[in-house]
Amino acid sequence: MFKEAKDIEKNENKFSQNDIKFFIGLFPPQSVQNGTVHLIPSFGNIGLIETDDGLVLFDVALRQFAPRNFKAIRKISDKPVKYIIFSHGHFDHCFGFKPFIKEIKEKGWEMPEVIAHENVLKRFKKYQMLDDYHRWLNAQQFASVMGNQKDVVEPDEFLKPTRLLDGRDPYVFNFGGIEFEINHDIGETDDSSWLWVPQKELICTGDLMISSYPNVGNPYKVQRYPKGWAIAMENMMEKDAKYLIPGHGEMIEGKENIREILEITSEAMYFVHNEVVKRLNEGKWFEQIFHEMLEIYPEKFKNHDYLRPLYGSYRFAIHAVYRLYHGWYSTGNPTDLYPSKSSDIAQEFLKINKAERYFDHAKSLYEAKKYQLALHVLDVIIQGENFLNGFDITIALELKSKILRKKANTAPSFIVRNILNNGAKEIESRIESKKIK
Repeated sequence: MFKEAKDIEKNENKFSQNDIKFFIGLFPPQSVQNGTVHLIPSFGNIGLIETDDGLVLFDVALRQFAPRNFKAIRKISDKPVKYIIFSHGHFDHCFGFKPFIKEIKEKGWEMPEVIAHENVLKRFKKYQMLDDYHRWLNAQQFASVMGNQKDVVEPDEFLKPTRLLDGRDPYVFNFGGIEFEINHDIGETDDSSWLWVPQKELICTGDLMISSYPNVGNPYKVQRYPKGWAIAMENMMEKDAKYLIPGHGEMIEGKENIREILEITSEAMYFVHNEVVKRLNEGKWFEQIFHEMLEIYPEKFKNHDYLRPLYGSYRFAIHAVYRLYHGWYSTGNPTDLYPSKSSDIAQEFLKINKAERYFDHAKSLYEAKKYQLALHVLDVIIQGENFLNGFDITIALELKSKILRKKANTAPSFIVRNILNNGAKEIESRIESKKIK
């Protein structure tokens, strides 16, 4: 039974960390349809559609990538930008607009139509309300791929949509002799839109497709929607597209290939949703659901190129479904209803056994490569620091840091790597401060 759970981790760890370069857009632009449709790789991607009357942009990517993206687009075409469509309100999709607006003003062009789902504005207002929190949060999540967080988002400087959609029906407009259809489905967010361009046989997905396991159940972020994600994939399949520009990663080409990728993604989302729901109906609590789900994860999902856990992961998705339907009391243990401080609990354990005994046991778990269990035991010492009676906490901190680094080195998801490495850095700073004292 437990072999299945171990197989998940084995398959997760085999993927090269170099794959993340494609996720953040470190590859050349791609062009199809006689050079009229372009993927401008970025964090996240920009879809560029040329018409006789001007350009349509699907997303404008991250603020930090804006100068580079502007130059890439101007190497392709000098036509004015007439439409900007936001896939959703996340900072890596709609804050890289300044070079385009500057050019429009300098040349005296008309401002473009900016189209978004109505919930995008609510997201921008949330960014304003939680500005400092999001700076901290994004510094944690993106530590390995971003520099100064001050330069990522200025929540008071956003490009305000000129047309807001309610998403109840597709929004269709014609421009330059081409029809554009904007659809709404929930998945990563509740403000997401995707674009269908029939004459170009093109879908632009935003983060509904990120070329790896969907970012559902992100440890740092608000609720995501696995079943809605599955439905979005089904709706895209109906279009029978030949080209698909994802929110992250390279262009996907070929009708059969696109259909297969959308289908397996939909199936994976239905699987995690339905299996968690089944267990909720059986009266099971999260821990039991989580570990049962690891044991039944199908082989076809583990080994699929577009379900690799480079960003989101199956483990995260289990949390997403449970959180969607269940409250915060997730253990079923009344002890957890009004928990004591972790430090107080640790001190009581240290009254029963000396810190040395806990450390020796943690070290034996480490040597047996039972890293997660070793972390739990070490936390008794670390949380109970004020009750150590002469024990040198530094050796416990050093072992915990070592374990976190080891786990980070084999983690495929850069979210997981960042969490683990950030934890190790904090511990190492704590060790250093103790040496200074």
